[in-house]
Amino acid sequence: MEDCKEAATPTAMNFLMDADEVGQQVDSTKYRGLIGSLLYQIASRPYIQFSVCLCARFQSNPKESYFKAAKRILNYLKGKTNVGLWYPSDSNIVLSGFSNSDYAGCKLDSKSTNGTCHLLESTLISWNSKTQVCATLFIAEAEYIVA
Repeated sequence: MEDCKEAATPTAMNFLMDADEVGQQVDSTKYRGLIGSLLYQIASRPYIQFSVCLCARFQSNPKESYFKAAKRILNYLKGKTNVGLWYPSDSNIVLSGFSNSDYAGCKLDSKSTNGTCHLLESTLISWNSKTQVCATLFIAEAEYIVA
């Protein structure tokens, strides 16, 4: 991989990651190790998260096409060694997380909505909002489902 050609994007534009039933099987230990290393890189390179998680779906039965897709991410990273988030060891960076729930807040169907957000210093780095799939009749029941 040291002499590989750099890739412009982490995933090919015309490549679809789907179930590859006829592809050649690869060593699952090697594939999982590669995926684990790439997952570690997400901490400082969040722009590869989508591509890495796409490859991580197929760890139970890795095929040659999935392995090539994971290697393409390495090719992409080779050209981006100076790009990423850098966290100096001598600074006090504050990571904050907040969550909220409105137990059975929707008056139409009594479904709850949960939400979270995470801030690095004062910058929003992730958020999530989800409506419960089941309806409840009582607030205590909604709290039990959320818990």
